[in-house]
Amino acid sequence: MNSIHKTKGIVLKCVKYGDTSLIASIYTELFGVQSYIIKGARKTSKKGNNNNNYFLPSSILDLQVYHNDLKHLQFIKEFQWSSLYTSIHFDVIKNAAAMFIVELLHHSIKQPETNPDLFYFIEAYLLQLDTTNDNTIVANIPLHFALKLAEELGFGIQGNYNETTAVLDLQQGFYINETPVHPYFIENKLAEITSQILLANNIEEIGSIKLNQQTRRILIDFYIQFFALHITNFTTMKSVEVLREVL
Repeated sequence: MNSIHKTKGIVLKCVKYGDTSLIASIYTELFGVQSYIIKGARKTSKKGNNNNNYFLPSSILDLQVYHNDLKHLQFIKEFQWSSLYTSIHFDVIKNAAAMFIVELLHHSIKQPETNPDLFYFIEAYLLQLDTTNDNTIVANIPLHFALKLAEELGFGIQGNYNETTAVLDLQQGFYINETPVHPYFIENKLAEITSQILLANNIEEIGSIKLNQQTRRILIDFYIQFFALHITNFTTMKSVEVLREVL
């Protein structure tokens, strides 16, 4: 039986459905990741408006939803902005970072498990990405988010870089003292930088980690590889190419 609930939601992905509707994958505060039909969302009103903009990836919405645990496709009754961004949808670099965040979530969260703390974790990153004016913080947010998301999902990297543990084993997920026999590892300076990013407890602290474009590109590739090693059926991320270009 359907019941109506109020919940916040973060749009992860949206596709066209029929002539005027949408199907959106949304990470919700109450129900985890869910798929919703939004009827008539692409239909233009007499005033020339439609609701497409509400369902851009990374949008944070207040929702009234019909929910049935036995169904894979739910319905939205009402929606409105929960937080209206001032820059993410207009700033090329911030938008690329936001698209990376939501696509990484979409690839990593497979089951509709309730986890409000994870919702607030994601929401906080997006809101701080939108409001910060520090370019270094903006460029480092995807790196920090990826490592901290792994912690939230239960496979975070253990240990820290030092002279005796200078190699990060991506397959095992911890720092070790010698190069492993497999090819999935980071060593030396990149392992040290990763440790610095991990030790940053908040977004403000990552502003002090100065990296060049090439280093960020290399680290993003390593962190995606780390997720692919730990998430079943982790597929290629389209947003990474854009992120590499703008970082």
